[in-house]
Amino acid sequence: MNEAFLIDQLARSAGRIRQLCLDVPDEQARWKPDPQSWSILEVVNHLYDEEREDFRVRLDIILHHPDQAWPSIDPEGWVGERLYNQRDLAESLAGFLQERQESLAWLRSLPAPDWQALCQAPWGDPMAAGDMFAAWVAHDHLHLRQLVELHLAYVALQARPFQVGYAGS
Repeated sequence: MNEAFLIDQLARSAGRIRQLCLDVPDEQARWKPDPQSWSILEVVNHLYDEEREDFRVRLDIILHHPDQAWPSIDPEGWVGERLYNQRDLAESLAGFLQERQESLAWLRSLPAPDWQALCQAPWGDPMAAGDMFAAWVAHDHLHLRQLVELHLAYVALQARPFQVGYAGS
């Protein structure tokens, strides 16, 4: 595993997320293409909570406390329970970016982590530390794609009655 590359990707994706959320008007930040979709604000708050309560915490458990139970999380439920779409985008983004800096500092401080280390996941299968780390990086990229798609959908909405199809798919 290319640990340096993956750490760099976490740093770079934080900057990309920041750029996709800078100066987004409040109306657009809260807008959803449909009731089942998330808004930009909900995506950012999801990333913020995942940074604090999921990936870093669980990777630490796998590496250093493999007998410890994983704290329960409910990313889907938190969207409504924690009122993500009623928060301030700038504050939420700043919180996420601060947590990411703490994660990067923590990752860089790990002395020769054993990426093969295993821990029993709540769903019954063992999970390797390297798998959790790789999933963390991939998770960012999935949500970067989601943010880009939200921007594209909002452009299409604002262009009505005209179409954006000539741009490609």
